[in-house]
Amino acid sequence: MKYIIVGGTSGIGLATAKMAVEAGHSVLVAGRDPSKFSAAQSIGATTAQLDASNIAATQHFFSAEGDFDHLVLCASGSAGAGHFRELALEDLRKGFEVKLWPQVTCAKAALPTLKVEGSITFISAISSRAMKPGTAGLAAINAALEALVPILASELRPTRVNAVAPGVVDTPWWSRVPEAARKELFEQLASGVAVGRVGKPEDLASAIISLTTNTFITGTILDCDGGWKLKNS
Repeated sequence: MKYIIVGGTSGIGLATAKMAVEAGHSVLVAGRDPSKFSAAQSIGATTAQLDASNIAATQHFFSAEGDFDHLVLCASGSAGAGHFRELALEDLRKGFEVKLWPQVTCAKAALPTLKVEGSITFISAISSRAMKPGTAGLAAINAALEALVPILASELRPTRVNAVAPGVVDTPWWSRVPEAARKELFEQLASGVAVGRVGKPEDLASAIISLTTNTFITGTILDCDGGWKLKNS
């Protein structure tokens, strides 16, 4: 089977590409920055440059690639985080532009060449429903993505449409935080997670591959958060 993973040059997307390649699938990783392609190429994936914010370019990309089986949408960004009083609205707008719109644009552009028995998997985040202070903007972005899932699963049937909602995962998403502070933050966050640790990219990759290969799951948002949204007992 052929996977196209948008935003697969690092973190969750790269881990998913690696797992899919190891399972014997053909994998194309698409990203904006060719300088980041080497990691995907080293695991046996092919790579292609794609600016998923450009509608015409995205349509051309999928048309040129031809038929494929599974679309995994890992395009993301850190814009939109912060307490609402201090949150710059332009930052929140950017958050929508770097995560919601690229994933939606790719999903629509892929439909003519995505096999009808295939799947689309969005990547949202548990911030959509965790109701944590400081995440209102992220919640809005990810809740918008999740709202699409059951409706598209019904509209596009038999093509399956699902989403994975990560919790706190140790990926380059957190690179904006200095290393020492990041380590301390992860330790603090791990203490409030039911499983007692933050996530690894491989945790999410396993969930994504499960959704793409299980042909009896559609319209589902799979929380992969270690119990982060659960209230402490």
